[in-house]
Amino acid sequence: MGIWPGRDGDRTVSEAPAPERGHAALLGAIEGCRLCRDAPDGPPLPHEPRPVLQIGGGAKICIAGQAPGTRVHESGRPFTDPSGDRLRDWMGIGPELFYDPARIAIVPMGLCFPGLDAKGGDLPPRKECAPQWRTRIFRLLPELELIVAVGLYAQKWHLGRRARASLTETVRSWRDYAAPASGPQILPLPHPSWRNNGWLKRNPWFESELLPVLKARIRELTGG
Repeated sequence: MGIWPGRDGDRTVSEAPAPERGHAALLGAIEGCRLCRDAPDGPPLPHEPRPVLQIGGGAKICIAGQAPGTRVHESGRPFTDPSGDRLRDWMGIGPELFYDPARIAIVPMGLCFPGLDAKGGDLPPRKECAPQWRTRIFRLLPELELIVAVGLYAQKWHLGRRARASLTETVRSWRDYAAPASGPQILPLPHPSWRNNGWLKRNPWFESELLPVLKARIRELTGG
């Protein structure tokens, strides 16, 4: 199981305060979900579900990612791979803060590892996850002030019609999303995978212009 509750997640549901009972109940429901195996939209998940996410009361930052990869599927903890190392570097934080559910939520579009395609790459996030769980999860994160939308799938979900035609155009337009009229600020990022090394070289403005803003915002929201 890869669900990481808040600081008091070791208490039973009946002992926890009301907000934490809500988190625990939802996490329990997610843990038991077999929608992608028993009633899939397309081919069923090729292995037993193992949802991986991190939520807790009070989080002001949410990392909205794509889906767990093979290493995360094995560890049951979000971003325990080189992509996670790069993402933490982009954010300017270490593992202790990154894995504090009371400060940072991690909610991928697909909660389970979707499997591999014929070329050995990760399949897209499962179609069943977001409609089933995403709205319910975010209702329990009322204090969010920043959503870091990592990858095209998360950007399309969280930006909706404001997303551009391509990931590059969306990330390049990050200033358009930095000061929303209402709701959390959204900063779009490419996926931190090594597969995007070429993209990073072709778009040096990402590291020189966007990342300093991201790091400053993270420091502001975490008191760093």
